[in-house]
Amino acid sequence: MRFRARLALGGAAGLVLPALLLALWEALSRFGLAPPNLLPAPSAVLRALGGLWLSGELPGHIEVTLLRVLLGFLFGTAAGTLLGALTGYSALWRRLLDPAFQALRSIPSFAWIPLFVLWLGIFEASKLTLIAVGAFFPVYLNTMAGIQQVDRKLVEVARVHGYGGAALVRCVLLPATLPAYVTGLRGGLGLAWMFVVAAEFMGASEGLGFLLIDGQQTGRPANIIAAVLLFAVFGKASDLALAALGRRFVSWQDNFQSAEERKADAADPPRLQEV
Repeated sequence: MRFRARLALGGAAGLVLPALLLALWEALSRFGLAPPNLLPAPSAVLRALGGLWLSGELPGHIEVTLLRVLLGFLFGTAAGTLLGALTGYSALWRRLLDPAFQALRSIPSFAWIPLFVLWLGIFEASKLTLIAVGAFFPVYLNTMAGIQQVDRKLVEVARVHGYGGAALVRCVLLPATLPAYVTGLRGGLGLAWMFVVAAEFMGASEGLGFLLIDGQQTGRPANIIAAVLLFAVFGKASDLALAALGRRFVSWQDNFQSAEERKADAADPPRLQEV
């Protein structure tokens, strides 16, 4: 419990710097040191958010962007998991596929936009495909690397005990790959949030990316900053949720963090049981 309390305290401490920056930002605006047409005060941004929420416009933008990120992330994760497992397990498939994927990984997100618009149009298919491309590569790379880095002795011992094929994958390769896979999922989710901005530049009429572009075109900097802050908040919240879920799946690991948690729990004074 003591270790968890320290984690909670550390999370609260992480809010100190953003709070100080917001206070400094507000002070600069109040004293006229930050031009309101370039950097509106946090209070002005909150008023803009409140107005968008009360008008019913903001919930729709949030819902559309969240759905795009979720679907694109799921599609990219599915493809990255399948192909990462295939290239990690089979040297032949790795020689055939990995060089092409490594080359494609270097292409910037905006370079895909003209092709996807040409092939898929400006509607949801092109947007989801672009987000899926962003999510694909971290999942693919970490899955492939996780399988390749499984301890050879574990595989040999499993084969000695009769494990092979699907049983070997389920009982040895999958658990040993999970830590790297969870890291890949978090990286893929982060890139999905980055790519959704590029996706919503492609003729979108809804979404936080559209809100950002609309604020630029109509000269409303508070809306631009509000959209950027919402991207940061939802991106961080989704990453925290995924990290917490990942910790549950790899709780069996005997790593530094789990050792520290056990030490802290062991150091807690025993509690009297209620009669």
